[in-house]
Amino acid sequence: MKKYLFLSSALLGSLVAPAFAATPATDAPAEAPAAEAPEKLTEVVVSATKRSTNLQKTPIAISVLSAQSLADRHVESLLDLADGAAPSLRVATFEARQSALTVGIRGIVPFDQNQTARDTPVGVYIDNIYMGRSQGLNAALFDVQRIEILRGPQGTLFGRNTEGGAVSIVTKDPTGVFGGRVQAGFGNYGSKSLEAHLDLPAFDTLAFKIDSVYQHQDPTVKNILPGQAGWNQYDRTGGRLSAKWTPNDKLTGVFSIDASRDESTPNYSQLINYNPLNLTVGTATGNIAPLPSSVVVSGGNRMKRADIGVPQQPSVALTEGAAATFTYHLTPSLDLKSITGYRRVTTDQWDNSGGAHRTPAFAANAAFSRYSLSFLRQHQVSQEFQLIGKTDDIDYVAGIYYFNEHVSEWAATPSTNTWNADGTYTINSQNYTGPVTSSKMGWANKSQMFIARDSVGEATSEAAFGQATWTPSTNKALHLTLGGRVTNDKRTGALTMISNVATPYTLNFKKTRFDPLAIAAYDVTPDAHVYVKYATGYRAGGANDRSTDFRAFGPESVKSYEVGAKLDMFDHKARLNLAAYKMDRENAQLDDSNVDPNPTLPGTTTVNPNFNKNIEFTYNAPTVQKIEGLEAELLVKPTDNLTLGLNYAYTKVPPINSKNNAGVVTTFYTVFTPKNAASVNIDYKKPFGSNGARFEAHLDGNYADAQYTFQNESVMSDSSFIVNGRLAIADIAMQATGTKMTVSLWSRNLLDETYIYRRSAANAKTLGDYGNFNPPRTVGLEVTVAY
Repeated sequence: MKKYLFLSSALLGSLVAPAFAATPATDAPAEAPAAEAPEKLTEVVVSATKRSTNLQKTPIAISVLSAQSLADRHVESLLDLADGAAPSLRVATFEARQSALTVGIRGIVPFDQNQTARDTPVGVYIDNIYMGRSQGLNAALFDVQRIEILRGPQGTLFGRNTEGGAVSIVTKDPTGVFGGRVQAGFGNYGSKSLEAHLDLPAFDTLAFKIDSVYQHQDPTVKNILPGQAGWNQYDRTGGRLSAKWTPNDKLTGVFSIDASRDESTPNYSQLINYNPLNLTVGTATGNIAPLPSSVVVSGGNRMKRADIGVPQQPSVALTEGAAATFTYHLTPSLDLKSITGYRRVTTDQWDNSGGAHRTPAFAANAAFSRYSLSFLRQHQVSQEFQLIGKTDDIDYVAGIYYFNEHVSEWAATPSTNTWNADGTYTINSQNYTGPVTSSKMGWANKSQMFIARDSVGEATSEAAFGQATWTPSTNKALHLTLGGRVTNDKRTGALTMISNVATPYTLNFKKTRFDPLAIAAYDVTPDAHVYVKYATGYRAGGANDRSTDFRAFGPESVKSYEVGAKLDMFDHKARLNLAAYKMDRENAQLDDSNVDPNPTLPGTTTVNPNFNKNIEFTYNAPTVQKIEGLEAELLVKPTDNLTLGLNYAYTKVPPINSKNNAGVVTTFYTVFTPKNAASVNIDYKKPFGSNGARFEAHLDGNYADAQYTFQNESVMSDSSFIVNGRLAIADIAMQATGTKMTVSLWSRNLLDETYIYRRSAANAKTLGDYGNFNPPRTVGLEVTVAY
């Protein structure tokens, strides 16, 4: 940690001088104004402290993705941020599924948070409403104004479970002025999109806004079984109606209702190698089964066509919500805010991503191709009251928070295919519906399905919080902040069935906790700001519904120490933000997960009821995990037309040694956390023609080191470098009414980089390593008409 602090100090020392030089002496003569002032970097406004503040004067490590940045990268959903647009933010599929996401920040990344009795370590918020489940997070994004990525524990001001950080998605409110835009596009892999955003004129005290989104992509890996879906395809639709009510100059209300449908299939799981341990090929115990000639060992090549046809239909995630936010100006310096939210998520998961590329290996008349089915139902309500005020010397926020959710899930893992003796295969028949021929296939008949698990859960979180910043009148450059949050968490749950047998396992978790925050910030100059920060975060305990006994685990917590600097230099032509941190993670929740490949119980001929099923236990780490990191964000505008950006994150997360379920000391790794990650971008804009149009060019490159992708496997994914690009002729005047058109050509993964983002060696003794590849290059053309 000392070397990072030293490096930050050295960089600060070398850069504060130009920051000082950028501020003229008070008695210096004023220069004559230029005919046209050169462009500067624009001010970025954030709401991370529950009030609108200048990013550079907010003593928190924040990355901001603007609406323009999202458009330049062609970001349509949160999964599109998996390429590393913000290096400290890590987004990945859970397993290979696009229907649920893994979200982490600064090495606090979950391995498996998709459970009924478990919380997320990084909070995702849409307009201040916390999203309780990972399922449904990959729905299409509505008209987003910006995405704020708050790095490090945010336990004081944000709803809950923000030990690693928070992702705050801010959408655009109704304006009350008639206007909007329509955007249509198409591209390779049959992609097509259509968006419509309409602001209606204010009617008396009400303003309305309508948003609708449609996104589609055909599979990038084809399924050879007729009538069945391929892999890595999606079809997203959604609509949102919002209203803004302003009855007087003291009261404002913003209301919204939304609904989305996300249909997607997982990424294809490919066999990377066969028999990597050089075992004897044969049927005897200890040997590895022979590989059928029909199975392709792909190595480092992304397959375009599956070698084994399997039943596969899209997973379906339905998300619905309603929100109401009232702001009442009690006095010119005191606001009362109420935030009410309701969300509901329904997911039907159909994941047959492996075919014969995962366990079990070939054996005559043996069933294979594990179809992972999950049917989750969740609804939540939340209420928050905030009192936001200021005096001559103090800015403060105080409030109370309430959250409650109910969630249930049942899951099954039938095998859809059977090997014939000659190495061919057949599709399994279902004795209650007949052969698999229809698109629905009948697999979701719960009353006749072999249930792998069935669980329910309820969570309630109540909190009171406060934070105040004191700026003494005798020294306006100094800002001292203290904050705290008292949280009372309750969670109950039950695992009612395991392997089709009723079980009595229950959970009753209660915990009251206090999380403090302290920040000392100093304005070295009007354009140079430094700070030191101490904060803690917390994730509630729960139970693992994939275990055989609803194994309970305790809460984990994080203590964070951070030093940072935010600098505007060279007359606001350059901006550099630095942060160095150290975090102590205590009682980390560790997942020991494996698919049981044994068809019989060891040493017997008895059928193993857990054969081909994922068995997982969760433990609390016995030692403190010490995480260290350094982050830098540089933005430079050398000319009026050109902007350059560089973001970098160094994250050091040591593994943890702990005993697993069998009492054996096992090494646990943090997933999806590269040691080094960086993103660069180049943006060029130049007037085009004489009617106000302009030419825009954007290019970004995103690098990440190899990383662990399974918590108890030492195998790492590939390193990656993904390039995205966009060319556009923007704001072409169409008529005198002010209607303008933008035509753009975009590409994601422009260089068609191929890498394995998720890899497992768990099947090395029975088949070989398997992995999932990143999406191939996609390109498209979009036309936007704004009016």
